[in-house]
Amino acid sequence: MLIEHRGRRPVVPESAYVAPTAVLCGAVVLGERSRVLHGAVLTAEDGEVRVGSDVVVMENALVRGRAGHPAVIGDAVLVGPHAHVNGATLEDEVFVATGACVFPGAVASTGSELRIHSVLHVNSVLPPGTVLPIGWIAAGAPRARLFAPGEHDELWQIQEALDFPGTVYGIPRGTSMREVMARQVAFYGAHGDDVTLDGPS
Repeated sequence: MLIEHRGRRPVVPESAYVAPTAVLCGAVVLGERSRVLHGAVLTAEDGEVRVGSDVVVMENALVRGRAGHPAVIGDAVLVGPHAHVNGATLEDEVFVATGACVFPGAVASTGSELRIHSVLHVNSVLPPGTVLPIGWIAAGAPRARLFAPGEHDELWQIQEALDFPGTVYGIPRGTSMREVMARQVAFYGAHGDDVTLDGPS
């Protein structure tokens, strides 16, 4: 399904394939020979999603672009089933396994691998060729440190300064959930004006 959002339409080259149950919403630009499989959602909220050539976005993955944090995917990248790429950059030849998450402002550098259910935190940089093990978390810049599950106290020493609430929601830490959600409801309310398109643009 192709959807116009905030006046922007997806761009799909003839060599690309988008499954009938996938969704491309807003300013999404696919590269040559890209493949977006069933149930995947590429949504450009108030920013962009740019996908390189020879990319596969697998079933039920989510790729979200935002104004301050576009989602940029290089060439020869695999985004696995149920993966979540939100306002992040995946450079060329990156492998994102099933259920992995990459948060706004993060960069998975060339040739890196995010294995099953791993997390690359906000504003963090995974160096080229780095393997983030199953279930591990990478946090920090200019070179992320890798944390095993259970190392919460050590992770928090780096994670707190990365400013997740400011980066993702534009609010200071400690803002009430009512205020967070009032902002989110207003932001996503823009989808009420979306237009479903007949075919590739």
